Amino acid sequence: MADVVSFKKEEPNGLLLREQSGPVLRLTLNNPPANVLSIAMMEALHAEFDAVATAKDIRVVVLAATGKLFSAGHDLKEMTAHREDDDRGRAFFERTIRLCGDLMLKITRLPQAVIAEIDGLATAAGCQLVASCDLAICTDSSTFCTPGVNIGLFCSTPMVALTRAAHRKQAMEMLLTGETIDASTAKDFGLVNRIVPQQYLRQVVDKYAAVIASKSPQALKIGKEAFYRQAEMDLPEAYDYAVGVMVENMLARDAEDGIGAFLGKRMPEWKED
Repeated sequence: MADVVSFKKEEPNGLLLREQSGPVLRLTLNNPPANVLSIAMMEALHAEFDAVATAKDIRVVVLAATGKLFSAGHDLKEMTAHREDDDRGRAFFERTIRLCGDLMLKITRLPQAVIAEIDGLATAAGCQLVASCDLAICTDSSTFCTPGVNIGLFCSTPMVALTRAAHRKQAMEMLLTGETIDASTAKDFGLVNRIVPQQYLRQVVDKYAAVIASKSPQALKIGKEAFYRQAEMDLPEAYDYAVGVMVENMLARDAEDGIGAFLGKRMPEWKED
């Protein structure tokens, strides 16, 4: 039975479901039909990721959703309601979009790997959420889009994650046209890792999570941080940085034991930190 984290009193089942199985934490967006990234939903996710960041017993986070949509992005009704404010909604828009950007950044800075499990439509900031995760696995009926241009609102913040996940011209195609792409196209674009039949989605995601969770948490933490940092450097700087990371990693306890285990033909014994 999943634990429930409720950040919205009128939602009796909670906006976000929390289920931990061993070292794998599953967070499920639970606000169908659209699973919008409202202020309440984003604050719930922020709180969970803050707790996860220091959790020694969690090595992988799976981000899933209930219903037919993974996430439709920002709650446009919530945002539009603030156009009647004295500043025409500027402060609320800033709060919403900044909170979303900080959430995406928090995912990349989390020590644990984050896997997006998508079954349905991921649109606008929902697509941004998929692009921000370390891995993304979807069903063959899943679809993706950044449709802001269709309503006079270019998806500028989703663009940040999208251009770092998908190929550059394909990302621009999505942003300029606003058209929906299918799962196969999303894989070709580089937005998702794998496509599976719906009935096998959870099984495949759980297998990925188990494989990753079996690795050294120390190595995963070092490697994830290095991956995102070097990606923003030019080639010589990236190699210089990676050399330093590799040397420090070689001196770490898990690397010493892991190499010794490999040479001694035994199983390694990972430390939690």
